Amino acid sequence: MKLPANDVVAALQEDIVLGRLAPGARLVEEELAERLRTKRHVLREAFVELERFGLIERRRNRGASVRQLTLEDVNRIYAVREILERAAAAQIPFPLEKKAYLAIEGAQRRHDAAVEAGDAKAVFRANFEFHEALFAACGNPYLAAAIDDFRRKTHVVWSYAIVKPEYFRNAQREHRAMLKALRAGERKRLIDLCAAHLDISRQAYLQTHRLRFATA
Repeated sequence: MKLPANDVVAALQEDIVLGRLAPGARLVEEELAERLRTKRHVLREAFVELERFGLIERRRNRGASVRQLTLEDVNRIYAVREILERAAAAQIPFPLEKKAYLAIEGAQRRHDAAVEAGDAKAVFRANFEFHEALFAACGNPYLAAAIDDFRRKTHVVWSYAIVKPEYFRNAQREHRAMLKALRAGERKRLIDLCAAHLDISRQAYLQTHRLRFATA
């Protein structure tokens, strides 16, 4: 059975986040089409979407490769993410509707189970669900979509954090603190937690970059 473009996009996103496709890695169409059991034209459609997310870059006569973000890129993207996520947290209505809270809590239960199992792929998926449900609760679908777009741009950055054992536990603790703030209606606490939470992956990337530069 051939994979449709959406599934190919999801599979390649996971490959990038989990480090199977490292920054700078060439995306060889023939190899990927065979591994993902898809057609090359479908793969090219997926490349267009991944390029829109800022995850890959395509160059004429050189093909596609996983994008390598500079320190300036990372800091600028995370600066925008902080603005957007603070704004969304500030707009979440308190008391939060039970249905919205249960969606966020359910995603965190799946995240907890994935952490206990040491399943990085499941952690990534549950983490995505958690933040999607959290920021959807702001009630502004355009703001939530902008957050989702900028979160995808940092998938390359996540690959530096998700391989670190402490990443799982730190994210787990911070998610639980967000849930507690939601239950208590502590808006300032929630806003501050959302901003601080961004540093898990950003700092992992910056530390790795500094070590690589020092070695060089």
